[in-house]
Amino acid sequence: MIDRDGYRPNVGIIICNSKNEVFWGKRVREHSWQFPQGGIKSGETPERAMYRELQEEVGLDERHVRILGRTRDWLRYEVPDQWIRRDWRGNYRGQKQIWYLLRLVGRDCDVHLRASSKPEFDAWRWHDYWVPLESVIEFKRDVYQQALNELAKYLHRQRSEKRDHVAIAR
Repeated sequence: MIDRDGYRPNVGIIICNSKNEVFWGKRVREHSWQFPQGGIKSGETPERAMYRELQEEVGLDERHVRILGRTRDWLRYEVPDQWIRRDWRGNYRGQKQIWYLLRLVGRDCDVHLRASSKPEFDAWRWHDYWVPLESVIEFKRDVYQQALNELAKYLHRQRSEKRDHVAIAR
């Protein structure tokens, strides 16, 4: 499904642990690292697509995560011609994405990269929130930077809510 401007609707997923480190997945048989992401199917909401992609790519479901926030608007990137599938050439420009920031409330052992028959990742690790963007394929770097910048406020909000909760409990 490509919109009239040539962008395919997509979701990006940033999963963080209790230390605010982010899930960083290594693409199968490649030496490139990225966040989970995937297309939104016709009739699917971005949130529903996010949960589907989370299950397919990382093996986690709703009970393993909590949504901390999402981007307000679509973030777009253009895909270089050499990366575009032949059948999409001419009317496809790139992806438009809604990004979600999730907190892992499950355990590391809940991650299953082989949850689907076509795994996206063959390795994963936790990394500092401000991932080294030079590790991301060049044409996605600006969108990663925008998503990380916009969603960072939700990490700080949760810390202050946790402090307030502890103060009330005393």
